[in-house]
Amino acid sequence: MDDPGGPGDLRQLARRLAALPPSCGPVRLIAVDGYAGSGKSTFAARLAAALDGAPVLHLDDLSSHEALFDWTGRFAEQVTGPLSRGSTARFGIYDWKRHNFTRTGELPPARAVLVEGVGAGRRALRPELACLLWMDVPRVVAHERGMRRDGPGQAAFWDLWRRAEAEHFAADPSLPHADLLIREGLVGPEVLPGQRGMR
Repeated sequence: MDDPGGPGDLRQLARRLAALPPSCGPVRLIAVDGYAGSGKSTFAARLAAALDGAPVLHLDDLSSHEALFDWTGRFAEQVTGPLSRGSTARFGIYDWKRHNFTRTGELPPARAVLVEGVGAGRRALRPELACLLWMDVPRVVAHERGMRRDGPGQAAFWDLWRRAEAEHFAADPSLPHADLLIREGLVGPEVLPGQRGMR
């Protein structure tokens, strides 16, 4: 496999990911994991565009106030189950203001589907993944960014979240299983080998 490359190599990364064998039925399921505030959503959107408009599942849609990380059952039933059969996945979308699942999202069984969010590389999902990308941003830096983004009104939630995230990664770390690390560069993201290495 070629060297992952340096800054700004999204097109090269997209070509490498598209060349991987399917991992979930006909789909190459690609996870973008990292601490809250590390830039997962922004990077996933850019990578999706480089993958010719690959669909993106945001794990914030599956999570909820009552179950920040207890969504793996619904993920298997509503997402990977249908995708593995070559069918469109339909899943409930949580409304963080109304505290309820109020809408339904859809994911077609495209050649590549991105899953972004804290815990995207967790143990229960890894067997279905073609590749696990980790946003290489220190926890304290990521959280500072997230708190600035969300504003002081979400300070209490951030206190709750930090504890839940720390407990999750202590019990089920994603970083040791990352195929590639995504690090911010001066002219774009830099792609580096992860501890697991590209499959």
